[in-house]
Formats: sequence, C-alpha cells, structure tokens
Amino acid sequence: MPRFYIKPESWDPNHLVLKGDEFHHCVNVLRLETGNQIVIFNGNGEEITSTIKSISKDEVKLIIHKKAQSERPKTRICIGQAVPKGKNMDLIIEKSTELGAAEIYPIISERTIIRLNEKESLKKREKWQRVAIEACKQSGQNWLPTVNQPQNLMSLFESTVGEFDLIVIASLQDDSEHFKKILSEFQGDRLNSVLILIGPEGDYTPSEIKFAVDSGSKPMSLGPITLRSETAAIYSLSIIAHELL
Repeated sequence: MPRFYIKPESWDPNHLVLKGDEFHHCVNVLRLETGNQIVIFNGNGEEITSTIKSISKDEVKLIIHKKAQSERPKTRICIGQAVPKGKNMDLIIEKSTELGAAEIYPIISERTIIRLNEKESLKKREKWQRVAIEACKQSGQNWLPTVNQPQNLMSLFESTVGEFDLIVIASLQDDSEHFKKILSEFQGDRLNSVLILIGPEGDYTPSEIKFAVDSGSKPMSLGPITLRSETAAIYSLSIIAHELL
C-alpha cells in the first residue's frame, strides 16, 4: 500500500490532507484516485490507514480507517558521517533511516573532498532530509531521523555535549577496540543514547581522532578488513541494532 508523509506540525487526525510534494507523488506520479487506500505517517511513530476521499487542484483529502503507533527504539542511535564523495551520502542516509537512526550528522572533516558554503549546506540538508523521508516511505519505518546541518567535528561536539551515554569513532589506530567488545562493557547498564562517528575515504586524521578521544569518544575497530565509508556506517548500525534494539 503506498505510504505518504505528513509533517508533525500538520498532523491533525481529524483533518488529514496531502499537499506539496506528497500531493504530487500521489496524484501525478502514482496517479491514485478517489477510493484508493493509502498509509500516512508523521515520522514520530504514528501511521494511519486511510482512503482518498477527494482530490482537488492542490490537495488530497483523506478518510481515516485505522491508527497505529510504532514503539520508539529503546536506544537513541545517532550517526556522525563524514560526507563521502559522489552520491554515497544518499545511500548512507537511506540505510541509516531503515536501520533506525534517530539523527544523522553530516560532517565536513579535514579529508572530506566536498566543501560547502552556507547556501549549499542548507540545500544539501534539505535534499538529504528528503532522502530520509523517501526511505521511511519505502521501508515502512515510522520514525523519521533528523538530518542536521553539515558541520565539522568541533562544532558537533560543542552542540551535543552531554547528550550521549557513549560516543565511538571508527579508527584504524592500534588502540581501537572492536565495537562489539565496547558494547559488551555496557551490558547491565542502560545505554539510552549512542553516537557513532564514521570517517571519510582515508579515515579521520590523527588530530581529529585525538580531538574526539580527548572529548570522550572511544576509538572503535570494525575488524581487520578496511571497509569503505558507506559500508562502515551500515555495518556499525547493524551491529548496534542487533545488540541493543
């Protein structure tokens, strides 16, 4: 059944309508008609099965049938991803959304190839947030992650100080512990929030890793094989979802 997103601020179960991009997708792309059933969700765990009541020039009105609430993940998992080249960031955001990430922090690291000014940064953030919405629609995920403004590591730590029970940074350095071993140390202790930091092609620089460790991060290994940036992100989220969710 087709799924559509309505922002929480526009979510009124007594008056549900599709507008803007979701109206276009419903009417012009999927060519749905009056009487067709769809599912709508608000990104905060709620979804409603509904029927298209009417279609006007710029909105689709809906009839409610069945409401459902998805359980919030037990642990708030966030990922800080150094922006890779090409379209790999789209893939990382898509898979992070499917695997239950609560927030995604795009990072401009010292070895990040892409450089963005303020206008480009805002545009990228909007695009990546849309990627997350589409991933929710496709996968049936009812919890939409927030994609934040691209920033460097220092800004990230300044803006999130004290928010996480555990911060790990993927590192090829000798003192790194395997992710599963780090997580095993917390068994019996409730982990409410985790931030995973994944570097770009070529890894974070030694100075960036030192800054993150000095700021409270644990250096993390994902095994003897050097993984691509996008693989490391998906693998890390898979491990933590298996261990904690």
